Parts: sequence; C-alpha cells; structure tokens
Amino acid sequence: MIYEGKAITVKEIEGGIAQLDFDLQGESVNKFNRLTLEELHAATDKLKAKKGLKGLVVTSSKDSFIVGADITEFTELFAGPEEDLIANNLKANAAFSAIEDLPFPTVTAINGIALGGGFEMCLATDYRVIDPRAKVGLPEVKLGIFPGFGGTVRLSRLVGVDYAVEWICGGSENRADKALKVGAVDAVIASEKLVEGAVDLIRQCNEGKLDYQARRDEKKGKIKLNAMESMMAFETSEAFVAGQAGRNYPAPVEAIKVMQKHAGLTRDKAIEVEAKGFARMAKTNVAACLVGLFLNDQALKKKARAWSKEANEVKLAAVLGAGIMGGGVAFQSALKGTPILMKDINQDGIALGLKEAKKLLTKRIDKGKMKPDQMADALNNITPTLNYGDFKNVDLVVEAVVENPKVKDAVLCETEDAVREDTILTSNTSTISIDKLAANLKRPENFCGMHFFNPVHMMPLVEVIRGKKTSDRAIATTVAYAKAMGKTPIVVSDCPGFLVNRVLFPYFGGFVNLVRDGADFQHVDRVMEKFGWPMGPAYLLDVVGMDTGKHAGDVMAEGFPDRMKHEGTTAIDVMFDNDRYGQKNGKGFYKYEQDRKGKQQKVVDEEAYKLLEPVVQGKNDFSDEDIIARMMIPLCMETVRCLEDDIVEDPADADMGLIFGIGFPPFRGGALRYIDDMGVDKFVELADKFADLGALYHPTEKLREMAKNGKKFFA
Repeated sequence: MIYEGKAITVKEIEGGIAQLDFDLQGESVNKFNRLTLEELHAATDKLKAKKGLKGLVVTSSKDSFIVGADITEFTELFAGPEEDLIANNLKANAAFSAIEDLPFPTVTAINGIALGGGFEMCLATDYRVIDPRAKVGLPEVKLGIFPGFGGTVRLSRLVGVDYAVEWICGGSENRADKALKVGAVDAVIASEKLVEGAVDLIRQCNEGKLDYQARRDEKKGKIKLNAMESMMAFETSEAFVAGQAGRNYPAPVEAIKVMQKHAGLTRDKAIEVEAKGFARMAKTNVAACLVGLFLNDQALKKKARAWSKEANEVKLAAVLGAGIMGGGVAFQSALKGTPILMKDINQDGIALGLKEAKKLLTKRIDKGKMKPDQMADALNNITPTLNYGDFKNVDLVVEAVVENPKVKDAVLCETEDAVREDTILTSNTSTISIDKLAANLKRPENFCGMHFFNPVHMMPLVEVIRGKKTSDRAIATTVAYAKAMGKTPIVVSDCPGFLVNRVLFPYFGGFVNLVRDGADFQHVDRVMEKFGWPMGPAYLLDVVGMDTGKHAGDVMAEGFPDRMKHEGTTAIDVMFDNDRYGQKNGKGFYKYEQDRKGKQQKVVDEEAYKLLEPVVQGKNDFSDEDIIARMMIPLCMETVRCLEDDIVEDPADADMGLIFGIGFPPFRGGALRYIDDMGVDKFVELADKFADLGALYHPTEKLREMAKNGKKFFA
C-alpha cells in the first residue's frame, strides 16, 4: 500500500502501475470535502516519492466517481474574506496540478457521474476513459459560481472555447457519447473493462504509441487562438450567454470573461485568474441564495426519505377524474413506473385523459427523451375504467374531480366504500379544507391532501396536506408516492389555500390594489419580471385562469377576512364578470393570438383598459421600488404567518414551496431568505411605511420581536 486514508487509497496494481481510488468512508458518494482534498495532497506526495512507478489509474469504489465538492461546506467558506477564498482555491488546485505533473502517464476511469470538482479531477489526468452510462459535467453555474479547481483552464484547452463555454455556462450533465465526440474523454469502455482499458492506455504511453507529454503540454499551455480569433470566440459567446442567462445570473458571463482573461496564460497563472474570478462570484448574494436553495432541497429530500421508511408500498394507484389534471397525474405515475387506474363517469372524460397522456408521451418521443416501445409501456401502465371494479387492489387514490366541495365529498365517500380499509385516499384540491372533506369519511385517518400543480408533468412540487385526523402512515405513503412520481413533496398543515395559494393570493391582493390606485398593469408586469418572476401578476392570472383565481380568491377571503377580503369590485372581478378568463378563452388582461408557428402569444388589448376604468381611482406613475414593495410585502408577510402558524415545519420548507410552486425567483432564495437579505429590521421598517394599505402589510408581533433582537430565519 502506497497510501491509505479515509477517503483515498493508493496501491500498486501491476507492472509498476498505481491505482488511486476514491472511497469516502461513511458516505454513499465521493465528494471533495476538506478531508478528501487534504488526502489528495498527501497521496500525491507519496506518488511523487515512490520509485519505479510507470503510470497511475484514478478510480472510484462507489457507484459514481465523484459527485463534486461538498456543498455543505460552502456556506461557511463563502462567508469568509475574498482573499481566503482565493488562497483556498489555489491550495486545492495545487493537488490537481501535482497529479497533472506526475512523472508518468495518468488515466481516470470514470464510472457513474463525475460532476464539478469530480470532473475537474478527471481533467487533471492525461487521459479519461468512461463507462457508457456515465455522465460528466461542470454544473457550478447552477450555484451562482463557476468551476474553481482548474475547470475553466483545462476544459477550454482540451475541447476548445466553444465547447468549454457550452459545458460551463450551460451547467449540463453530458453523456459518455457526447463527451467522446467533443474530446472531453478518450474512450468509452464497458464498466467491467474500465480499469483494464485505462491500464492499456498507460502501456501505450510507455511503449511510445501515445504522446502523453504532448497532451499534457497542451492542457498546461495557452489556448491556441490568435488575438483576433480569441476576441471573436469569447465576445460572441458572451453576448449569446448574457441573453440566455439574464442579468440576475452573472456567473455564466463571468466564466467567459475569466476564460478570455486567462486564454493567453499558461496553467499556473491561468489558475490564479480563475481563483480570483471564482472568489468574486462566491461572494455574491446570488451564490449565497442558490447554495442555500441546494441545501434546502437536500433537507427536503432527507425528510422525504425519512417519511418513506414508514410508508406502505404503492403498487397500484388510481386517479378519479380523467380531465387535463387527471390525465397529467396518470401520465406522471405511469411514466415513473407505478401502474394507475384512471376512472371517470363517462367515456368522453376517459378519452380526454388518455389524449392528454398520449400527447405528453409523444412530446417526449419528439424530443428524443423516449423510444416508441417505452411509450407503449407507459400507456399500458394506464388502465381506463368507468367503474370501481378493480379498486380493491388499489393502494392509493388521487381524487382530481372539479373543485367543488359537494362533488368531492360525494366522490370520496363513494370511493371509500370501494377500496380496502388500508387504502389511502387523497384529494388534489388547491383550496378546500382537508378537514372539511374528511368530515363524512369513515376512515379520516387514511385521508390527506395531495395538491399537484398544473401542468403536472412540469411542476415539481406536490403539497401533501395533513388534516387533524390524518395518520402518519397516510402522510408517509403519500410522500413516498409523490417521490416515486419524480416530484418534490412538502408536508403542510390544513388551512385555506395551504401554503402556496395562501401566500400567492396576498401577492395578487397587492396587484389588484395597485391597479385600483392607478398603476398600469403592464408596467407592474414588467417590473416584477425584471425583479425575477417568470411572469408578471397580470400575465400569471391569465395563465392560472380568472375563474380559478376568482374562486380561490373567494375561498381565501372567507378564510382570512381581516386581510384578504376586498371592498368593492377588483380588477379580477372585472375580468371574470366579462368572461375574460385568460389564456383558456383567449382574453384576460391581455389578448392571446397564435403566431405564424401556431404558438400562443400575448398581445395588448385596449378593451381590458376600458373595462378596468370603473375600478381605477386616478392615475399614478408608481416607481419600480414602490411596485416591488407593494407586491412583495404581502407575499413575504403571509409566508411569515404560515411559519408562525405551523403550516410549514421550517423556513426551508416555506421557501422551497414558493420556488417550486409559484416560480419565486431562485436567485433570491425564497421569501424568508429575501427578508433575511434585506434585514428583518429593514423589512419591518419598509412594511410600516405601507401600513395604511391594510392588514396585509402589518408585521406580526413575532416578526417585530425578531427585528428588535437582530434575529434571522436562516442562521
């Protein structure tokens, strides 16, 4: 044994060839934490000192190579001074460069996934061989940063500027065949022969058939472009990437600037440039928010895994109501491998549900994400029915009929009589109280909410809603089923609107009051889109549907009359009363027409302004700052109340629910992190400036106490 640590071992395997193996003890995956980096330094020193070695193969004993850096260490690391970040990166890079400078050829055998720092480790060796099922990539931009272990330097010299920009700025995971095509790896080899193939490459180097030194010199040298070619490559890329990423995500553009800056430098100087650029990005609020989101997401997944241990297995599911929503639920369940019965009261409904599922599956084939035989398998997982004949075999039912309490009550009671005593019943309701729906059930402990968001196949969130009598088994089984469907489940307590809609409608309340006070709804949309929302509130209401918005708004007003009940007629009322339901019937705040390609596009409709005249009191040219404050304070304040009322378990659940459920700008981290970033005291101070607008803007006593004591939601 040449070296033995807790994350890395090095031993001689044959003919003077050493094997450096990553196998981080106590973890299911390899990652670059402080321990692993320290051991890489130590292992490299041993390799340099060992006499008679002729090559090195780098491997992993885990199912994957290395998933990347240990992101749990980022928060503390990024909070330090910029100089410390630079020094930390340069120290880490010294280990990668030491591997690259070993006096014999080196090859990485890539299994599973090699991402971020894991792929940067691969780039440090002379050659790379890869399992056909493996994936590689540099996804750091998704955390508001870019590669900091030499990735921008080595990849740009290995595959060229264009591919390096595509991989680094897109943050994609790339399959083995694509990696081979661009030159990021040298051979695709079956997993059982991966190490054997790596050893063979080393032999070829030692026999003079491969010039590993020339390959190494290329990676350590300057990018082979003259000044004009370099300028054209980087400037063109920068303009395109800036347009794609937008102003709120600076890391992709900064990565290009860093690559351009070090293009004419050799490795060690280029790595210094990368380290400085990385540190600048790591200190941005965007990076702090996106890293926080990643950690929140990991916490959510951990909770889901814990619930899954208590869950009953769902071998067969059922969905009641075969409309667009029911068809979407059936599609998602079938696609992810859980067979599902799709019941409706008439054949037309069944046909609509099957049509929706078929349409979604066909799109996957058109995009190359699925083969025709896989589509057939998925469709065979959906069994349409007009009766309850097979429901004794069903483990979990999703009720997805119309949002009407009487209809839902009748359907749920009827279904309860048709299923086993241990079957879990769930309701895909967006607003109706779970306790109210459970009132007439014989086994309310087996009932909970399972609120999907539309369109089901695209929206990642599922709210699992606990009623007063809901059992842990019901919650656990529903969470496990949502997870099996590829969704992110968040457990919330019962209340009007649950988490997402309860928080969304105060946001809409801020909007209708702005329109009432004379704001141009198009201006409000532009400001909020610039703030980071995928669409402004008027456009969002058109997408949601004015009938849905009106119904949900009435439910919220009844549940929280002190702050969500509106006096007089609102802009939403006007649209609803004039049959302007939004995209579903082609007119709302905007008009919807088809462009030349048949895609729906929104256009300005002066008729909407005429209809709104009776509810508009004067004309005000609000500043962007006032619009943002009037929109965001109610949303954030209601999120605080949801936390205080124990509707959600913790701040991470609240923020992730808003990001996954309504598209809260990810780079801002969520409503509670947004308050933290502003400062709780500053947020309370801002809210008090708008106190005359009503209870939606009034801070809670607990929030005032937090402000007074300098507390935050996230430590």
